[in-house]
Amino acid sequence: MGSNVENLGTLERRCDITISLEKLQGEIENRLKRLAKTTKLHGFRPGKVPIRIITQMYGMQVQQDVLNDAVHKEFKDTVKEHNLQVAGYPRFEAKAANDNETLYTVSATFEVYPEIVLGDLSKQNIERPTVQIEEADIDKTLDMICKQRVTYEPVSRAAKKGDRVKIDYHGTVDGDDFPGGKAEGIQLIIGDGKFLKDFEASLIGMKVGNNKSFDVAFPDDYHGKDIAGKTVTFEAKLNELEEPVLPNVDAEFAKLLGIPDGDIKKLREGIHKDLEREVSKRIRSRIKEQIMQAFLDNTRIEAPSILINQEKERLMQNARSDFEARGMKAKDIPLTADLFKEKAEYRVKLGLILAELVKVHALKATSEQVRNIIEDAAQSYENPEQVVKWHYASPERLQEAESLALEENVVNWALEKIKLIDRTVTFDELMGIS
Repeated sequence: MGSNVENLGTLERRCDITISLEKLQGEIENRLKRLAKTTKLHGFRPGKVPIRIITQMYGMQVQQDVLNDAVHKEFKDTVKEHNLQVAGYPRFEAKAANDNETLYTVSATFEVYPEIVLGDLSKQNIERPTVQIEEADIDKTLDMICKQRVTYEPVSRAAKKGDRVKIDYHGTVDGDDFPGGKAEGIQLIIGDGKFLKDFEASLIGMKVGNNKSFDVAFPDDYHGKDIAGKTVTFEAKLNELEEPVLPNVDAEFAKLLGIPDGDIKKLREGIHKDLEREVSKRIRSRIKEQIMQAFLDNTRIEAPSILINQEKERLMQNARSDFEARGMKAKDIPLTADLFKEKAEYRVKLGLILAELVKVHALKATSEQVRNIIEDAAQSYENPEQVVKWHYASPERLQEAESLALEENVVNWALEKIKLIDRTVTFDELMGIS
């Protein structure tokens, strides 16, 4: 029952599978007999239901199951005979019945994995950022830490940017209310971006007990359809006003940050080491991104559409789950799989290239590498041993660590071939801080 394989495109293939129903009768009868031994039916003792009745009840379903199994086996044998690697799942379609009713023909359309021609990286240059951490970088980090520990105190003056206020508001469009346009006791920090910029700016200058009326033009793409592209008139009342109070960078502050003797110099040295670690990680990440792009730029590859479509769906579902975890409802999220097409194609192609590199150059991760990655990640938790056990308790979590180890091996292999060109950048540039 061998089948010929037809090329429909670069990766798409089709084959016709013809099955003789006569040759399947023996298997159909055997399955019906096995069913008869276990079927319970009112009026008959267990295992004593006549085969005639079993055939009436289950004959069509059993025949279909046996036929499906035969089709899948023939398909598996065909791709093995032709030495094909099937990507995803085949699409089976029954062909029009022929004059011989004992023959059943199915068309199987499928994609195969591409042949990957790995490119030469020896002529490729990539950029390696180099950073000198300055005292100003430490100052900025301290400022950020201070802002994270800000407290607020009541103040008797007009509100300004950075103040925390509590307000009531009521918005109308042409005098009419709209859903979500009214609230009481809402707390916000002016300039923090919780509300539209013009709304928050309109609160500047108000004092506790003040009422104010102002208009805000909402953008056309605003998520609330009732007010998108419209001008809303707000009536707002300021109930509470507090100003930010930043902690002093002194001995007590240093103790809070884990310096027992409160030595500010030691605090700054600790921050310097933290920034160095972050810089090292970010430089490695930048190099890795460029190497991955170099693989794509230097390798001829066409990705199977079925794998791209599966990845598009996966990325869309992940994004949807992420939005829902932040409190957004699924029906309010205008996501389609096509939004992720470019990213999906990138990930599928890169995955195929990396798999080929690992196979051709024997870059498979060792159990020791995987262990080191897990233990390194666990160090940032209070109980590292428990975190290590947690990783090893789940095949999915362990696979994530194995993937990271594989990528590390591939990057190290590429670094022996590729030319690095150093470029001095500031800490803020490296971190993408504007």
